[in-house]
Amino acid sequence: MFDTLLRRLLAPGPAPLPAPEAHLALAALLVRVARADGHYRAEETRRIDATLAGLYALSPFAAAALRAEAEVLETEAPDTVRFTRALKEAVPLDDRAALVQALWSVALADGARSDGEDQMLRLVANLLGLTDRDSALARQRADRGA
Repeated sequence: MFDTLLRRLLAPGPAPLPAPEAHLALAALLVRVARADGHYRAEETRRIDATLAGLYALSPFAAAALRAEAEVLETEAPDTVRFTRALKEAVPLDDRAALVQALWSVALADGARSDGEDQMLRLVANLLGLTDRDSALARQRADRGA
């Protein structure tokens, strides 16, 4: 599955991802955001698992397994631009703010914001076609636990 997903991500104009690959792509992006500050903490992995379980109606075990796959994929994945472009094709505009909110919830899970996380989220929101304001609102919702 990794090989297929990586080939799709590396294609010049990636086709929309099927749901299982889109789920894995988002999970890998959640991991990438969590690692953006140079630390990958237990609070962040728990938040990733909870986010995946909530978004995709997964059991805790299935969410943890998806995250574990995503951790491997994240280390092998192409740059964030291609990665996010593939997600943009797979997720309707109306649902992308929820993705950014999920990403912010992971970035805020350890109780601290870093410049690396802020830069990563700004890039991702922009690549998903959202404004800085959209991202700020998503961050506020994530911070409130909405």
